[in-house]
Amino acid sequence: QVQLVESGGGLVQAGGSLRLSCAASGRTFSSYAMAWFRQATGKEREFVAGVSQTGGRTNYADSVKGRFTISRDNAKSTAYLQMNSLKPEDTAVYYCAANDMAPIPHIRVYDYWGQGTQVTVSS
Repeated sequence: QVQLVESGGGLVQAGGSLRLSCAASGRTFSSYAMAWFRQATGKEREFVAGVSQTGGRTNYADSVKGRFTISRDNAKSTAYLQMNSLKPEDTAVYYCAANDMAPIPHIRVYDYWGQGTQVTVSS
């Protein structure tokens, strides 16, 4: 079991930046691939970014490439999502998730989820 807690969400103007954090506890953090998903009101949850267990491999949704960066610090058992050049369409609840395989963009392979943190981007 691993427990995930997100933080860092908030209200920001378009063009601004936010950094989300996902703190993990429980089993060895470095055993898990990590990902960020988001869910806007009335929409399905969608993949945003993923990072492998060592941090050596990342992947991103096309909608955030070049603006968002996922990273992890295994010594701190924490994953991050740096979000730059934010747009109103980035408004959503952001969730971190973990699986013990790979950071692939398929929601069903993720076994563990945080409670989510709200990101609101005003125009």
